[in-house]
Amino acid sequence: MSGMSEPGASEPDPVTESDAALGRRAQMLATEHWGLLAARGTAQSEVLTRITIFLTLVSAGLITIGLLGQASGFDGWFTPAMLAILAFLCLIGLLTVIRVMNVSEEDMMYVVAMNRLRGAYVDLDPGIQEYFLASTYDDEHGMQQTYSFLRTRNASHLLGSSSLLLFVVDACVFGLFAGAITVAAGGSVGWAIALGVVVGLAVLVALGYYSGTGYRGTWRRYIPRRTTPPGPAPFRRS
Repeated sequence: MSGMSEPGASEPDPVTESDAALGRRAQMLATEHWGLLAARGTAQSEVLTRITIFLTLVSAGLITIGLLGQASGFDGWFTPAMLAILAFLCLIGLLTVIRVMNVSEEDMMYVVAMNRLRGAYVDLDPGIQEYFLASTYDDEHGMQQTYSFLRTRNASHLLGSSSLLLFVVDACVFGLFAGAITVAAGGSVGWAIALGVVVGLAVLVALGYYSGTGYRGTWRRYIPRRTTPPGPAPFRRS
């Protein structure tokens, strides 16, 4: 009869209430993990579009200034038109770099949140710890490990970052604007170049300082749940 087990057949182990609770917890953690991945992908896509728009505007603006100069003989209405274009590029550049810095902080937040979820996976099943290359610790060192699995983070990560690219482009645009104002006010080309370089460097330093201050402030305020133990990472040779 159906419903009766044959003699000698092994009975399946009953699922205890604890097992069911662990399964529900794992499902909820996985759902949250996928939600974080989706939000991170959306933010990255949006900021890359913003960067593309800004760089396109800078290119188009400089070409437009050149065409206006040819059409006007670099005289008359050319100067106010040039200043208006450069001022517009400065404004768009400032808004873009602020958004890039905000998304960089958001991306770090998503990475830290996913590190914390991996730590919860390890709490459920300690045996999976060895299979994670991304960190299971939600502190600063864990965040850095997740961003760079197989090598230590160094200056190349900063030099190749989208933030630094935007900082440099913004500094150049502000420097051009300062130089243009100097020439429009009757200053010499030498003074325009000198002032443009000074303003560009000042903008670059100010943006770098603001970004670094925000980064350090975030880690001063945040209290991690799991901190990285001392010593080399388990997948690296000491």
